[in-house]
Amino acid sequence: MDHHHHSHLFPGVPLALGSAILFGASAPLSKWLLGSVDPWLLAGLLYLGAGIGLALVHWGRPLLGLERVETPLSRPDLPWLAAVVLFGGIMAPLFLMLGLSLTTASSASLLLNLEGLATMLIAWLVFRENVDRRLLMGALAILLGAAILSFDSGTLRLDPGGVWIAAACLCWGIDNNLTRKLSSADPVQIAMIKGLAAGGTNVILAFTLGAAIPDMTVIAAGAVVGFLGIGVSLVMFMLSLRHLGTARTGAYFSLAPFIGALIAVVVFRESPSVSLLVAAFLMGIGLWLHLSERHEHDHVHDPIEHDHLHSHDDHHSHVHDGPVTEPHAHWHRHTPLRHKHPHYPDLHHRHGHG
Repeated sequence: MDHHHHSHLFPGVPLALGSAILFGASAPLSKWLLGSVDPWLLAGLLYLGAGIGLALVHWGRPLLGLERVETPLSRPDLPWLAAVVLFGGIMAPLFLMLGLSLTTASSASLLLNLEGLATMLIAWLVFRENVDRRLLMGALAILLGAAILSFDSGTLRLDPGGVWIAAACLCWGIDNNLTRKLSSADPVQIAMIKGLAAGGTNVILAFTLGAAIPDMTVIAAGAVVGFLGIGVSLVMFMLSLRHLGTARTGAYFSLAPFIGALIAVVVFRESPSVSLLVAAFLMGIGLWLHLSERHEHDHVHDPIEHDHLHSHDDHHSHVHDGPVTEPHAHWHRHTPLRHKHPHYPDLHHRHGHG
């Protein structure tokens, strides 16, 4: 079974872009909800919505007759999961809500680009993920587009709100890179745990600090925005990490603030500006540079044993006793292999580059 006729862009790129669109939409919607609910409580509601929604998906699978094909979390995953929950689920949303309450919506959604930058820098510098000039230029074009949007108001004051948002982005950058350590495990289970932990923490903190219980419609709206904008978005992000690696997924995800700004223009009738058009042009170039990348060279796969969801292809040619359905997950061993094809730093391509 030769899967190389499939585009190497699929399914990683659509997953990353889908994740960015859902998350991008959640920023202006959250700002709209902030009019009637305490910021801290809203962070909790968004994440609880994600956690509870995914819990229903997770435990509803047997009812819907869906096989659980993904690899469940195992003991070695737990320290990574704890770090991901702490940085991405507790600290980052807290810092973001503090920042949002102190700054404007457009300024906030644009500062969130720092997440993409932090994610890529940590992936390249700390985890030594492969990058070439084309990718770097693409990432820079996307981030430059975002920066131009930020200067829209004439000046980007690094007010206290901005500093909190930058801190949130750094936490998410750490979180995204640590999540890669978990990208072979079940993404719904991980996102569910993260949502419940983060949501629970923020809701308890909000009530401790005297937040009022909001209207039921606001709670419901927050839960739906959270389920789609955080929960479903996070599952798509984690699936994309599997196929593209952290830096590239992070680059596509950097389009989220631009999507947020577009929604603000369309839905909230904010006037579109010259900088929005310039940013659109730059982000278009960046996106094209990334989409047209072909990373292809002779590479060696070292022997490796792991457990994840897979279909039999050039990287999975092991035999089974008896019939199997695809895709499936089980512990398997890869024998050493040398070949050449377009690839990304996915689960099977974490090799070094000279």
